[in-house]
Amino acid sequence: MNFWEKLNKPFFVLAPMADVTDQAFRRIIAKYSRHGEVKGGPDVFWTEFVSADGLMSPGREVLRHDLAFTQGERPIAAQLFGSHPDKMEGAARLCAEMGFDGIDINMGCPDKSIEKQGAGASMMKNPERAVEIIRAAKRGAPNLPISVKTRIGYNKNEIATWIPQLLEEDIAVLTLHCRTRKEMSKVPARWEHVREVVELRNKLGSKTLIIGNGDVKTIQEARIKIQETGCDGVMLGRAIFGNPWLFDQSRGEIPLEEKLQVMVEHTKLYEELFGLNRTESTVDRTGKPVLGGIKSFAIMKKHYKAYVHGFPGALELREKLMACENAKDVENTVSNWLLTK
Repeated sequence: MNFWEKLNKPFFVLAPMADVTDQAFRRIIAKYSRHGEVKGGPDVFWTEFVSADGLMSPGREVLRHDLAFTQGERPIAAQLFGSHPDKMEGAARLCAEMGFDGIDINMGCPDKSIEKQGAGASMMKNPERAVEIIRAAKRGAPNLPISVKTRIGYNKNEIATWIPQLLEEDIAVLTLHCRTRKEMSKVPARWEHVREVVELRNKLGSKTLIIGNGDVKTIQEARIKIQETGCDGVMLGRAIFGNPWLFDQSRGEIPLEEKLQVMVEHTKLYEELFGLNRTESTVDRTGKPVLGGIKSFAIMKKHYKAYVHGFPGALELREKLMACENAKDVENTVSNWLLTK
């Protein structure tokens, strides 16, 4: 079943971001952006990216935590990376068994540890293998739509050579981050390249949906990008930091007290889901061995800078939050700070 065909256009989706859009944050986003309701969203969720090789290894049970989701997040796609077709086929089969609505393949991540595995952005240097990976995912999950997230090229604009090879594989969706791998996120996203890909898609007669990605901060701005480029949807990423209300088109400015209380709720859910007291040996999503549990509390603390800024006393409160060791500490710190205001 291709859920993409049922979406109303234009649509707005949440970017997969490692150690950001984990299941705790996605649940908070679904709640406060009123996912599934009128003028709510996002229209589609992605998981954090997960190693296909890791999912086929003895450490798969731990990595499955990164693939956990609730019914309230549907439709949701599992994002995978990998360069071994047999592992990708097996991982896709596992995701289908877990009940995902779709599978997305990361062919744009510039992380060096990912590229060393021949995955992520390095796929752009090996299009033949990229095609094999897409076909392997289709074999593993023949009843799910397969999509790809990539960039305009590795060191330069390679749209004319790279993108047609992906479109020829009849993927359901192509998400284009409109920078090269070399540029990382150091230059402004160039949305004229999204329009270029849409025109190429139309010229080839492909039915693949095109999603633009890069530097969009609001739904209003996303609508403008759609009008300018003709893409079918927009993916928003960094704009969600500290702003789980991003996709709720009915909300205005969020009161400070509400923002801080939701931050506390987010922290409690994070602690509940990721078993911060675990001590068993495990592996991370790249397949590397680690110690000390599923996720460190330090990862949750990265959100505090986004939640706590732009108001008098923000720096002082943030410093206190960074010294906290658990959700109870955070709750007490916020409560005490609000009492002084």
